[in-house]
Amino acid sequence: MARPRVLVTRRWPEAVEARLAAEYDAVLNTCDTPLGPADFRDALGRFDAVLPTVTDKIGPEALDVPRAQTRILGNYGVGYSHIDEAAARGLGLTVTNTPDVLSQCTADIAMTLLLMVARRAGEGERELRAGEWTGWRPTHLVGTKVSGKTLGIIGFGRIGRAMARRAHHGFGMQIVVHNRSAVDPQVLAEFDATQVDTAEDLLNLSDFVSLHCPGGGANQHLINADRLAHMRPGAFLINTARGEVVDETALIAAIGAGQIGGAGLDVFEGEPNINPALLACDNLVMLPHLGSATRETREAMGFRVLDNLSDFFEGRPPRDRVF
Repeated sequence: MARPRVLVTRRWPEAVEARLAAEYDAVLNTCDTPLGPADFRDALGRFDAVLPTVTDKIGPEALDVPRAQTRILGNYGVGYSHIDEAAARGLGLTVTNTPDVLSQCTADIAMTLLLMVARRAGEGERELRAGEWTGWRPTHLVGTKVSGKTLGIIGFGRIGRAMARRAHHGFGMQIVVHNRSAVDPQVLAEFDATQVDTAEDLLNLSDFVSLHCPGGGANQHLINADRLAHMRPGAFLINTARGEVVDETALIAAIGAGQIGGAGLDVFEGEPNINPALLACDNLVMLPHLGSATRETREAMGFRVLDNLSDFFEGRPPRDRVF
């Protein structure tokens, strides 16, 4: 029996690509450049499965075919707002993702950004590399203490809880949570956390705000000018969720006006293109979407995709089906 034909849209860790090649008739994107809508329309007619990533914009144009040979999109990543759900459903496609395996490393990056922006680490490194440091002095690059402060977490799923664990148990931070559904009181008790009803309530209470909610849809520009106005003067915003969750124009204005203390971003609207005004913000730490970027996690993500493919092609419901 012929093996399913599978297209991988970007380069994956070597160990995962080796297993793909062993188990499937796999075509790899060896040049590692993002595919365009025409590439996806072509792939849908020739492959049984397509394995995309967040860099693939799979909107209605990319899915505009009368019928598809492809039956499953095995997404490499947790978020899937880059895939148009209505168009995918219209073609009868199954879509899976890779939860669980990247929670810890993404929370590590969120905590890294929080510490860096609070302690002005990015500014300090830039000063050192430019040869501009003149030595220690009492008023030099004075930052903000983290321990004991209040951290607001928007989105209290796996990554949000991993962030709470680091902040509360590692730094003695008080945890405030806003989530689209009620959080189990036993889970809140683990972090001595308080759940509030609205994002505004959370923003009013928090010294730091960390975003761990899904992208797309209702969360487009969840953090906008009105909500930034609810943040405390000197508070910091951390985003490792999706770029579209934050209105970058409003964020730039809030930072420039001294309305908030600064921000740490691992994701961006329209990435990899970066708004030039962001680059001019000293009290802003930026990383190039490194949340899951450890060897262990990137391999685990790939193997999780393969587990879903095995389920699908062997007639079982994929364990991580999102629709």
